[in-house]
Amino acid sequence: MIHARMIGTLPKAPSTSEQSVAVTRLDRVVTTAEEFDRVVAQALPELLDRATSYTKRFLRETGQWSDDVAHEKFVLRWGAEYLERFLVCGRSEVPCRPLFLLDSLVAKQHSQPEPFCYHPDLLTPLGRLIDGLLARAAVSRDALIALYHHCYGLGPGQVIALLGMTGPESQRIYKNFQRWRDSGWQRTMDDLGLTADDIAEFQRQQAHHRHRFNHDAERLIRFAQTHYRKSEPDHYPCLSDVEWRDMFAQGYGTDYRVWHLALCVDCLHAAWDIGDARVATIEKPRVDVRIHP
Repeated sequence: MIHARMIGTLPKAPSTSEQSVAVTRLDRVVTTAEEFDRVVAQALPELLDRATSYTKRFLRETGQWSDDVAHEKFVLRWGAEYLERFLVCGRSEVPCRPLFLLDSLVAKQHSQPEPFCYHPDLLTPLGRLIDGLLARAAVSRDALIALYHHCYGLGPGQVIALLGMTGPESQRIYKNFQRWRDSGWQRTMDDLGLTADDIAEFQRQQAHHRHRFNHDAERLIRFAQTHYRKSEPDHYPCLSDVEWRDMFAQGYGTDYRVWHLALCVDCLHAAWDIGDARVATIEKPRVDVRIHP
């Protein structure tokens, strides 16, 4: 998922007349992938606004909408994700009318029995935190490595040992942690609309009800991981115990381990259970949420 990058690369806002022409073209049939790319590129802001508006409307209709910054940022991120899917699949749908294709794609997503963005817990402060961390991890290696800390309380040395890294690969982990501490975490909190009061409330809940807090967090983490693993390469599926053992024993698949184990509690446990992956100084990882980097 590259919605964060896509928002950052949207073109400069066109004039009113340019907007009108661009939207009109979206109603017309495009017959080639090249024509699709050209027409859509001229109307990205309008398409993003349309996808975002649909998402906002559906949340209102299901009673999950509030007029605040957090919800506005939530629908903007989901609108961007739907637009990204539209850009990827649209080229293979020609001939088509781009505007109608976007509408149908968004409607299809929202008509699923349990659309991810409908999940009511995702709009709670804890849900926004977990969803936001995993969404950022799908586009940022720093955020991906940080999941090992935020979800399991692991430090860089423990992550290196758990993943069986050596040499330059292990040094990258320290750099990932440092960049995340320096700026990545705060930028993500700002993007999610999580305030200092929200962070303080997380800490209060952890202090008084740690077991329940982590139990609720694990349920949300597993739910969100299932969704965000869809952004993995097709050749990164869950592995059997035998396959994990073979990977660690032969020392291949470093990128696989880094990516998949951060996004799958069960595979992380399976990998740790293998003697080659188990480290005497690390207890079996369990969900133990850390708010700060």
